[in-house]
Amino acid sequence: MTPEQAATAAKPGVLELGGAFSDDPRTLRRARLMGLSGWAFYVAGRGGALGDVRTDTVAAALGFIAPEAVVDGWEAARRVVPPMEVASARLAECCRWGVENLGDFARLDRLTELVQRLVVSADPAGMPLFAAWRAMPVPDDAPAARAAVLLHLLREYRGGGHLLAVRASGLTPLEAIIAGPDGEAGAVAFGWQPPYPPIGPLVRRRMWAEAVTDRISSSAFAVLESSERVELVGLLDSALHMVQARTGAGPKEGITDDLGAAARRVMGESGPVNGERGKPPAA
Repeated sequence: MTPEQAATAAKPGVLELGGAFSDDPRTLRRARLMGLSGWAFYVAGRGGALGDVRTDTVAAALGFIAPEAVVDGWEAARRVVPPMEVASARLAECCRWGVENLGDFARLDRLTELVQRLVVSADPAGMPLFAAWRAMPVPDDAPAARAAVLLHLLREYRGGGHLLAVRASGLTPLEAIIAGPDGEAGAVAFGWQPPYPPIGPLVRRRMWAEAVTDRISSSAFAVLESSERVELVGLLDSALHMVQARTGAGPKEGITDDLGAAARRVMGESGPVNGERGKPPAA
């Protein structure tokens, strides 16, 4: 298995396992306890690893969210708590999710070892969110917590690569979403307002961007031997099936490399999809 083949095969496990904590009800409850909407918690929690920076900087790093929607979430959170504190709370929720959902995975130590080698060796050039999250102190040393954080970091690495690939393809973030599996519904969820560009001319570029994303992500997998890549893909699949069986969730369709299904549901709760940006949801 080549590094590029491994990056492609690992995509479902990386995207779902690395982002599942964002969708967990207890994570959203943490947001409410901090006085934040799920949307504000997501934007400030994910972008807060960069520090208390300007909103246009956060929007540029997040990439796929409409800048106006980033402003809504970022400023709503900043009025309540510093963004770095939100990021720390989000990381704590990632650890908590890992302990609850990965703690009894039979080969947790080996999964953690392999993913850690990828994360440590990954080149962060052009990926500010990945670099910022990798520098964040992990609040829980439990093996399952560390595994969840590493999977989250690997997801941010692939997401950063996808943003680079989309721009290299000549697509704007909005065009990439429109040409993706969710189309205009995805654009609405990400806070983009119509009119939207026609899909037809964009699809081929989007497919090229997906292939380039795999190529960029594959550089991290090069640190492993071929047999180890096969092993890692198998471990990710096994862990994903275990988590899906526990939570009752089946394979998600339409998963994208940008925010993914979990973030879209957070948006649906309290984000641009229903016009409630920045407003804490009802308890």
